[in-house]
Amino acid sequence: MKRVILRLIITAVAGAAGYLLFWPVPIDPVAWNPPAAPELTGVYAQNSELSNIQRLPIEGSQPEDVAIDSQGRIYTGVNDGHIYRLQADGTQPQVFSHTYGRPLGLKFDQNGNLIVADAVKGLLSIAPDGSVTVLSNQADGEFFKCTNDLDIAADGTIYFTDASRKFSLDELKADILEHRPNGRLLAYDPKTRQTRAVWRDLYFANGVAVSPDQSFVLVNETGTYSIRRVWLTGDKRGQSDIFIDNLPGFPDGISSNGHGLFWVAIVNRRDGALDFLLRHPWLRKSVMRLPDFLRPAIKPYAFVLALDANGKVMQNLQNPSPQGFAAIANVVEYNGNLYFGSIGTSEKAIGRMAVPTSK
Repeated sequence: MKRVILRLIITAVAGAAGYLLFWPVPIDPVAWNPPAAPELTGVYAQNSELSNIQRLPIEGSQPEDVAIDSQGRIYTGVNDGHIYRLQADGTQPQVFSHTYGRPLGLKFDQNGNLIVADAVKGLLSIAPDGSVTVLSNQADGEFFKCTNDLDIAADGTIYFTDASRKFSLDELKADILEHRPNGRLLAYDPKTRQTRAVWRDLYFANGVAVSPDQSFVLVNETGTYSIRRVWLTGDKRGQSDIFIDNLPGFPDGISSNGHGLFWVAIVNRRDGALDFLLRHPWLRKSVMRLPDFLRPAIKPYAFVLALDANGKVMQNLQNPSPQGFAAIANVVEYNGNLYFGSIGTSEKAIGRMAVPTSK
């Protein structure tokens, strides 16, 4: 009997080891040696500035982004495809539209249409009556897999990201674990209705912000903890460089306040286990074979930065409390307030607080 039990144990262990080492996975990871994560000191010193965020309740959950119309009304998209509108005081949430996808980035154009980066449906335009039009869902013969964020230039060009040409939004962890440049920065011309690739080979292309002088566009590369600057005018037109790198967390959304500051949402802090895994492709394949509940989980943490036009940190806002408004995905400044979106699975509210005074 003991020998039978021993054989069963050996067989089970061998089977588990074989599964963890050889079962097919959807990722083809490459090694990357990330720089050591910066400590929460100096410009990143830990604080509780975001403890003052007020929650503006809505019906749906995970309100990714926030947009504000000409009347000061507040809009957000949630994980079931609905887009809600709140009054300017943050009350009376009601359904404005439904994309039947997953609305992420939001921005109003000059004609009062709400432009939406929908992870499932593509780049959308929603008229004031709530009707939805698909502007674009492919570029260069490739359909979008995860339309993510957008900004609109003064000439009407819509700059937006396709986070990954390989993985959908539901598979974003796979894209991070693979660590290949699957993302694209794209541009849609409303006059020609054509979409072109502005910059390819981005590591999980995320937030987008056009500079107030229209000379460059910023795009967050979540997979490398960095923000890339793509030049639109001048001697560097068509080139790119790193605006800021080695951030203390995962950059998600980014927006310009129109006055020289870019608000960056750090959706979560860096994770030492992930940084270790990124150096070892075979270990990442094993992690992909684990059920979700056994994979490393990142604790919620509220973190927002304000950068100037040269990538210098001008504001550092945090809140380590587990009860705080965390997993901040986007930050929008409007009329003296900051509005926050979140991808926290339990978050059913938009965040709002007064713009803090620079220190």
